[in-house]
Amino acid sequence: MQIGSSKFKALSGMLPSEKVAACYCALTLLLMIVMANRLVESMAMLMMRAEWICVTLALIGLHYLFKCRYPASQAMQSLFVLLRTAAQLAWLILWYPDTYEFNRSFHNLDHFFARADFQLFGCQPSLEFYDLLPSPVWSEAFNLGYWSYYPMIALLVAVLFFFPNTKHRQQGVAVAPYDGRSQFSLASATILTSFFLFYAIYIFLPVAGPQYYFQAVGIDQINGGHFPVLGTYFSSHTEAMPPSGYVDGFFYQLVAGAQEAGERPTAAFPSSHIGVSTIVLLLACRYRPKLLWLYLPLWALLCCATVYIRAHYLVDAIAGLITAPIVLWIASRLLRPLFPTET
Repeated sequence: MQIGSSKFKALSGMLPSEKVAACYCALTLLLMIVMANRLVESMAMLMMRAEWICVTLALIGLHYLFKCRYPASQAMQSLFVLLRTAAQLAWLILWYPDTYEFNRSFHNLDHFFARADFQLFGCQPSLEFYDLLPSPVWSEAFNLGYWSYYPMIALLVAVLFFFPNTKHRQQGVAVAPYDGRSQFSLASATILTSFFLFYAIYIFLPVAGPQYYFQAVGIDQINGGHFPVLGTYFSSHTEAMPPSGYVDGFFYQLVAGAQEAGERPTAAFPSSHIGVSTIVLLLACRYRPKLLWLYLPLWALLCCATVYIRAHYLVDAIAGLITAPIVLWIASRLLRPLFPTET
């Protein structure tokens, strides 16, 4: 009976990535209560959170039932951990546009950041960059970099899971009960926490980015050095300029399609594409340095692409680089209670 209870305790508990997502879900639910009279799609937001709870509990329950039925199948237990962790990372696709539902009621701040680009650099880099390198080769290279954002995350997590480092176990460091993959668990939770820290900024800092702001005010206004204040314009307008680049390119089409499907006028400052990809680069350097030969060129192209395709102002990109180590440090401190021997 005690053995069964210990198994139930180990499996009924949430994984670190699930606990991180649960904290974000709970905090944003509280914010929804505070902002109840300002939210436009409050019921849809509530339903999304209910779906997250149902999916997470269902996966935990399936894992427990499988463990009870096939207690000796360690490989399958580990795959359940991968599935549960991957589900939390995949849910970021829904948590991201959710930031727009919060900040759409606030007054837009793009005029400030567009003016900052103009004053600091004497032009609009997000307009000039494509004109500087208009060839299909550069366009496809930068769009490849931008598209590689999520594959870079997925590859690192997969490598840490399928090729676990056993040195920790040999050195007597405490590890999680699922086959010693503590690096996989910690890296996944760190990436997830980093995303949520950026999302917390976006909730209260409504910056849509050049592709939305320039579309709203017109290129002539921008070229003339005029940056109109839009107030809550983006609460009811989500039209965006198409990404700049070679429109017939394969990676251009992938990026354009992804933006059309899931992009919102939100999350421009600081650039989480640059911030999180830099964090992934740092985690790869820490855990799997051999990945850097692949990650470094993709990361460099991604950083350039954020401005090239007009997703971000240059100040957004610079802020993404600056905030990345800060966000990583904060995430590590927040995760200490879950990984006392790792962080």
